[in-house]
Amino acid sequence: MTTAGLPHHTGDAGPYTGGDPYADYRTPGPDGFPFTHLPDLADRRLGAGVLAAHDEFFAERENLLRPEPAHFDPEAFGHKGKIMDGWETRRRRGTDGAHPFPADEDHDWALIRLGAPGVIHGIVVDTAHFRGNHPQSVSVEGTCREGTPSPAELLADDVPWTTLVPRTAVGGHAANGFAVDTARRFTHLRLNQHPDGGIARLRVHGEVVPEPGWLAALGTFDVVALENGGQVEDASDRFYSSPTHTIQPGRSRTMDDGWETRRRRGTGNDWVRYRLTEQSVIRAVEIDTGCLKGNAAGWAALSGRDGEHGAWTELLPRTRLQPDTVHRFLLAGAPPATHVRIDIFPDGGIARLRLHGSLTEEGARRLGARHDELSG
Repeated sequence: MTTAGLPHHTGDAGPYTGGDPYADYRTPGPDGFPFTHLPDLADRRLGAGVLAAHDEFFAERENLLRPEPAHFDPEAFGHKGKIMDGWETRRRRGTDGAHPFPADEDHDWALIRLGAPGVIHGIVVDTAHFRGNHPQSVSVEGTCREGTPSPAELLADDVPWTTLVPRTAVGGHAANGFAVDTARRFTHLRLNQHPDGGIARLRVHGEVVPEPGWLAALGTFDVVALENGGQVEDASDRFYSSPTHTIQPGRSRTMDDGWETRRRRGTGNDWVRYRLTEQSVIRAVEIDTGCLKGNAAGWAALSGRDGEHGAWTELLPRTRLQPDTVHRFLLAGAPPATHVRIDIFPDGGIARLRLHGSLTEEGARRLGARHDELSG
């Protein structure tokens, strides 16, 4: 783990005095942290969940993984106190009046199941709106346990936990970012706050490493899906929304749940380049413009290449698209590919891209080798 060069915040933020509650929110700046372009492996839309927490007296643990920014209502109070959009524990106390403060080792914890197991490159512990009631410090540990272990099984003495973020002081009402350089595959995290307090959101950015046996049993699957190890490598434009949305599970529910570019004037076109799960043969394509009604792409074309420096080969010629529609195409004789590029003309957006196919023998071998290496 390293935080070298990352903005770091400590201490309380000022009390809320009215107006925009995010006006004094402490962030790393307009470009964010260097790892936040990677998908959030703890996204609930991928199946992530908070399995258990040592304490959640003031605010529920499930709030940690909500995909939207934390909301603050200064007038919202309940029978336990201020209602906060995050995970908040009660105040810890010492053993008696002569020792009123908790011991140094006292802390609260939450167990998180990642929605997509993988290699973690960065973690954001967001204390938005917790201005003076955030933890003094945090730490994060990870483990790799296949299947669906219970909280009791994860907390057993024989489960090895790897420190991803050592105990580090954090600031209130701030995005606290930590770079992680542990080249291992993780399925679960343990988030610790020392000694107590509140955390609004947890984001875990990294690369998905799927389980090869599961994909082999499926045979044909979506080889660009985020949950299966697909990834956006680059895009021409991310003005309105992230191209990573196009490989999220399920249908889009709103316009901003897809990829939309700014309006082009003149020549050129927009595009997204994807890395597939591994070398695959694609047999069927879905291009979904759901919820994009007046700003869907007018046309789309698809091309693929084998390897980082392979030549691009046309898979789907430039084809007219309709707004708010799922378009399906069968491919005959498509060559093996590790990367795919979708070009849209001239601009606009798509909601989802599905590429149904199977791993080649070489792709399955390489995926299995990488999984075994990263799983220790």
